[in-house]
Amino acid sequence: MLDNLRNQIEQLIARYEAEKAENERLRQELHTCEETGANLRKQINELESQIETRKLAEAFSGNAFNAEAKAKVDTLIREIDKCISYLEEA
Repeated sequence: MLDNLRNQIEQLIARYEAEKAENERLRQELHTCEETGANLRKQINELESQIETRKLAEAFSGNAFNAEAKAKVDTLIREIDKCISYLEEA
């Protein structure tokens, strides 16, 4: 009976150690995935910024001042106006 109890305790300890190691592995994998996700989000933001810059450049590259360019300029002016109003409030 005592040997049986010892065996069960040893099995429990072995399972605990295995689960502990698996938990640590999963934590490391999660950390790696979080870093990858952050890097990808940063890359997405940079690419979106490049797209906006290129759209604006394309809108102004033509001889005619088209509606898309006017809309983009209007958006930029509104953003600048917001910034100015925030500065005036401070």
